[in-house]
Amino acid sequence: MTTTPEHDERIAKMTFASVYSQYVAKVEKKGGTKEELHEVISWLTGFNELKLQQFIEEKATFKSFFQQATLHPNAHLIKGVICGYRIEAIETPLTQQVRYLDKLVDELAKRRKMETILRIK
Repeated sequence: MTTTPEHDERIAKMTFASVYSQYVAKVEKKGGTKEELHEVISWLTGFNELKLQQFIEEKATFKSFFQQATLHPNAHLIKGVICGYRIEAIETPLTQQVRYLDKLVDELAKRRKMETILRIK
């Protein structure tokens, strides 16, 4: 699935901090915790809480955030539709990685089992 260059550029320039607070609100509204959110983000990116806080304080862009991430080997198992895009068909790597994170947060907010969210076989 092709996204527009404008869409990809907008995502690349978006700061992790601006979206992080929305992730927290979404998860907590549905009865989840910030700790669970951090577990999911850590699984996908390899970042610990200290590193996440650093990205928030620095107002790091998603481009910078994912350039420094070590994606989990099972990240490719994250499939489905998010924001009208089929994740596995997104051709731009950064946009796909951001949508991976969005999908994991959605699953957490829907109170799916952590084993399912973390693609544990």
